[in-house]
Amino acid sequence: MLTNPVNLAIMLIFLLVGCLIGYVVCKKSYDKKLSDAHTSADQIIQDAKREASTSKKEALLEAKEEAHKYRAEQELDLKERRKDIQKQEERLLQREEVLDRKDTTLDKRENNLEQRENDVTAQQKTIEKQKEDLSSIISKEQEELHRIGNLSEEDAKKQIIDDLNEKLTHEKSELIKESQEVAQQDANKIAKNLIVEAIQRSAADTVTENTVTTITLPNDDMKGRIIGKEGRNIRSFESLTGIDLIIDDTPEIVVLSGYDPIRREIARIALDRLIQDGRIHPTRIEEMVDKARQEMDERIRELGEQAIYSLGIHNMHPDLIKILGRMNFRTSYGQNVLSHSIEVAKLSGLMAAELNEDETLAKRAGLLHDIGKAIDREVEGSHVEIGVELTTKYKESQVVINTIASHHGDTEPTSLIATIVAAADAISAARPGARSESMENYIHRLERLEQIANDYDGVDHTYAIQAGREVRVMVKPEDISDDQATILSRDIKNQIEDELEYPGHIKVTVIREIRKVEYAK
Repeated sequence: MLTNPVNLAIMLIFLLVGCLIGYVVCKKSYDKKLSDAHTSADQIIQDAKREASTSKKEALLEAKEEAHKYRAEQELDLKERRKDIQKQEERLLQREEVLDRKDTTLDKRENNLEQRENDVTAQQKTIEKQKEDLSSIISKEQEELHRIGNLSEEDAKKQIIDDLNEKLTHEKSELIKESQEVAQQDANKIAKNLIVEAIQRSAADTVTENTVTTITLPNDDMKGRIIGKEGRNIRSFESLTGIDLIIDDTPEIVVLSGYDPIRREIARIALDRLIQDGRIHPTRIEEMVDKARQEMDERIRELGEQAIYSLGIHNMHPDLIKILGRMNFRTSYGQNVLSHSIEVAKLSGLMAAELNEDETLAKRAGLLHDIGKAIDREVEGSHVEIGVELTTKYKESQVVINTIASHHGDTEPTSLIATIVAAADAISAARPGARSESMENYIHRLERLEQIANDYDGVDHTYAIQAGREVRVMVKPEDISDDQATILSRDIKNQIEDELEYPGHIKVTVIREIRKVEYAK
């Protein structure tokens, strides 16, 4: 019984000592962990402070960069605005100069109109006086014939009519000469100044297109790669583009041949890409041709947009703009049709402004006057008919439609703008070097000029000279009088204008000459 309490006491003592030791060990461990926690907390606080300082510096740097960038953008925007303001000031100055010239021109026109009214009044008085004199002469002749009594009534009438016709022919010739002189004194001066100023202010380059395009190769080995195994590459290329690829002995050169300039340009772009890429096989050729077609469509649209923006024309149908861009790849007598149309638009706008007509509408009509030529290879009909259909389809104004229909004289012009565009078209086509003409058409035109003059009675010989710009008519002096020669030149001129189409002007010269030669022996 005693042993058990002793053992129990000993066990209690060991237990207390173990608990004490455990407490001491746990407290040391706790103190160490607490110390480590404080150290970690201090480290975290220091790291946070460093990160905050770094973030603050980075934020300041970013803010400075943003401020510098914003300042640069504002300075660039300010420069652009200054340029715009300067351009507007230049436009205003140009507009003021144009208005001053218009005022001066209007004053001159008023003076010319007054002078012409005075001339017309004087001519009317002269004609009335001539009529009175003619009536008096006829009465005197009739009295003389009746007094003599040797002629019958029919013979007397015939003699009077013959005398009257001769005098009227002379008077008609004199009136033609006088009216031409008066008209030329006023009209030539005004028209020349107006047209010359318009031409000088709208000079355009002339572009000549051929039916072939030359491609330069980096080396002759590329020719074999273009041809391909058993010619499969060249066959694939020609079938996809519709253009003949000519490979001959000429070093480092291949030739694209075809009459369609748009297809030829697509073929050129595709072949250039294939040469640069180096991988040439049917699949790659098809891929490059498709990309070239897409690029060509975009380029055609951009060309149309550039044309209308350069002329200040707006609100045009997108499809019509694209058709307009196709004109860059169409030529007429060697003259680029789009460049010709832009030149006609500028000339029309300048002349319309001088005549106080709608300048923008005149430019629009001038730009679209040959729009039918853009698709005349694909659609049946003349370019005039196609142009009228296109502009009607896309709801252009009646002035533009009538201008297209009448610019070659197929219909009568219904507005002054239509007449202005026809004149501008003739000016652009007749400018030296603007167009080339085939030998066959040239010879046919010369033969037709000589034939027109030879068909008149009293004409002995006719010569078309100076490349068809002048016709010299030799008449029989015993059949044609001086007065009749004047009337003959005018009749030939009118027939040439009615029946022939030609660039520029044709001078008609009628020559009547009598030579008497004797030899003294």
